[in-house]
Amino acid sequence: MYDSNDSNIVTKGPANHKKSVILTFDDGPSRVLPDILDILKSENVPAMFFWQSRLLFPKRPWKRVLDEGHIIGTHTVKHPNLVRLTYEKQYQELSNSVTKIEDVTGQPIKYFRPPFGQYNADTLKAAEQLQLTPVLWRVAAIDWELKEEPEQIITNVTDYLEDGAVILLHELRQTLDVLPDLIKTIKAEGYGFTQL
Repeated sequence: MYDSNDSNIVTKGPANHKKSVILTFDDGPSRVLPDILDILKSENVPAMFFWQSRLLFPKRPWKRVLDEGHIIGTHTVKHPNLVRLTYEKQYQELSNSVTKIEDVTGQPIKYFRPPFGQYNADTLKAAEQLQLTPVLWRVAAIDWELKEEPEQIITNVTDYLEDGAVILLHELRQTLDVLPDLIKTIKAEGYGFTQL
């Protein structure tokens, strides 16, 4: 479980009449994105994608992401640890990433996830200047460490489910492999899926 006492940071979605969680995917757009979208579509699950703008080429299926009701946010240009940068560099990293994503998609970017979940007062100031809402998470799948044990991804999520939880996933092969079972298990626990 992860939480932030900072009121500027989102780790949970709004209260809903039905128990729900928010699936988020970092570090795309990747090669497995089309397959992730296929699963989300077949299971009727909305999600949020936090993209590194350096990976966003016009040929990536960004239009499908939006057409199918998902949300795209920024995960910076090159995934630096922002707390090691000056305010000016942080602002530039965020501003450049937002500009690139908005130029490609034509959609305003409202949400931002700091790489490694690391941020400081300068990060929050830069985000505020750019009218971005920082989004962290309540539940981390630790999927980036589980290439050899993808089933553990499911356990890491379902052991900590709670209403409104933002769930951290990544656009990785091992995450894709267990995504159908992960979604089914979350549904079996009585949760629906929503977005911010």
